[in-house]
Amino acid sequence: MSLRPYTLTEPAGRLSPLVVDSPHSGRIYPADFDFSCPLPLLRQAEDSFVDEVISGAADAGAAVLVAEFPRTMIDLNRAEDDLDPAMLDGQWPTPLSPTPMTLQGFGLVRRVCRNGIVLYHAPLTVAEVQRRIETYYRPYHNCLRGLIAARLSALGACFLINAHSMPDRVENGVTRPDFILGDRDGASCKREFTRRAQRILQDMGYRVTLNEPYKGREIVSRYGLAGQGAQALQIEINRRLYLNETTLEKSKDFDRLRADMTEFFHILSASLVADGDDRLAAE
Repeated sequence: MSLRPYTLTEPAGRLSPLVVDSPHSGRIYPADFDFSCPLPLLRQAEDSFVDEVISGAADAGAAVLVAEFPRTMIDLNRAEDDLDPAMLDGQWPTPLSPTPMTLQGFGLVRRVCRNGIVLYHAPLTVAEVQRRIETYYRPYHNCLRGLIAARLSALGACFLINAHSMPDRVENGVTRPDFILGDRDGASCKREFTRRAQRILQDMGYRVTLNEPYKGREIVSRYGLAGQGAQALQIEINRRLYLNETTLEKSKDFDRLRADMTEFFHILSASLVADGDDRLAAE
């Protein structure tokens, strides 16, 4: 049986202009993902259980889209041309634009794990990378694009929350905040939306910072104000809040965080719906 590229949950009740997606929480490793590194090492790249953390957003009127496949096989938060030619067995048919991070091994298709161990015994064929793009990458982006377009058409607005998780500590041992919100320094959404999300989380007692070191990448850039026209905000959740980072098992605080995130989405969604109602009443 083939692996579905994503799972989409639409709300049963009133539609909100909110769309929530988790592109890096996929943890089903297909048999044809022919990696050579140890699986536990590979799994350290997962945004483990973020799909479950955000699942309550559907009850708040949001569409929830989550990837089923691992980001290490193909990364939905990279551009299609953000590919390292050194990992290809053959010539890519169109020009490539690898970023500095991609040349270090962390591009559309990863070449190395976080500690520098290589993923594959040999370079990948052009046909294999194209297959991953057609089978996994494009269906997910087509679905996300359709969700945004539908809300822009029906409601006149769309607000995308692009959800990720981050390690608790940086290399020098400094602890990160509970959440980092990334709006590409105001380019992917209006600062009013960023500040609204920040205030809701802060009122719950969480420590929240903006844009450093995570400003948002391909998804919020592509679908935000300068792209398809949604207001797009990346949210990084500190894994310390819900996960044992070594074993990738849920911690005792998992249910609390999931409940808090469900409340966050309810408050945020209700405020966005009210904004839309007020706008219509004024017209």
